[in-house]
Amino acid sequence: MTMSIRNQLPGTVTAVHSGEVMATVKVRLTGGQDITAAITLEAAEDLGLREGTSVRALVKATEVSLATEPVHHISIRNQLAGTITDIATGEAMAAVKIAVPGAELTSAITHESVEELKLTTGSDVVALIKSTEVSLATV
Repeated sequence: MTMSIRNQLPGTVTAVHSGEVMATVKVRLTGGQDITAAITLEAAEDLGLREGTSVRALVKATEVSLATEPVHHISIRNQLAGTITDIATGEAMAAVKIAVPGAELTSAITHESVEELKLTTGSDVVALIKSTEVSLATV
């Protein structure tokens, strides 16, 4: 299957915490960083997720925000450190590619944000992703 979702991060499930309707799934990415997905309990069961399951964490580029350093006192669970490898800018928007250990992320942010954060190729950044914006696919 070919998908338009640019960010497809390979990893392994390390924990599944089930609630009445939702589950949080912790995934260790191949580069060693952790990411959490908040998905429906039904989806977790349909995918057969358990510790050791190989998955891909899927995140739309528009759901990846950037910061120039780790952010504290925030509800966003996923903060992946990386380095900018490319910036393609247009009149309004920019596509920023970030190398994180074991993978590459793309963030779609405003051109204004690129300028205000002074982002350039080689800059260290932190990709911020809400756990509710992470989907999982079994491999």
